[in-house]
Amino acid sequence: MTTTASYKKSAVKGASGKAQASKPSGAAVRTGDAERTGRNPKARSSVLQLFNFASVYNAAAMERIEWIKGGVDATNVQVFAERLDTSKDQLMKTLGLPRATIDRKAKAHQQLSTEQAERLVGLSKLVGQVQTMVEQSGDPAGFDAAQWVGRWLERPNPALGGRRPAELMDTMAGQEVVSGLVAKMATGAYA
Repeated sequence: MTTTASYKKSAVKGASGKAQASKPSGAAVRTGDAERTGRNPKARSSVLQLFNFASVYNAAAMERIEWIKGGVDATNVQVFAERLDTSKDQLMKTLGLPRATIDRKAKAHQQLSTEQAERLVGLSKLVGQVQTMVEQSGDPAGFDAAQWVGRWLERPNPALGGRRPAELMDTMAGQEVVSGLVAKMATGAYA
């Protein structure tokens, strides 16, 4: 059985072989990036929140809806892929995002559609769920929740009949199933 303590044991190792420290929640987004896109202040706020994983997880549903509707710049897909330590192509496949559309929107600094933004915010919420669980376990030092989630999503899971959790992340219902599985892991009910 997997417990929250084993999350820490699976912390991602860097090229040096040492555990990498978690980046501060908002480290992946620089305020200047948001300002250069020319978006409204509400959209800038949603961008800054996207990588504050614990805040996304702990936010009320209405607040997440505001962030989604406020707009998420398509350039954040690449940034998110980097945080997960995966490729942009793999992330787009996982979330069911059309490559040509995302690339075109990213180049023009345009917003994702509401549906596309919702998938990205849902993934941010999942990372926040894992981050929060590890923090509540008592010793999150050296654990990078985003990288852990990026790897965990790609591994076949017995609770899903051998399917990879990534296969469910392109729908909100699937994201709920994956989130429920993570919650069960935290309690030790199922790994």
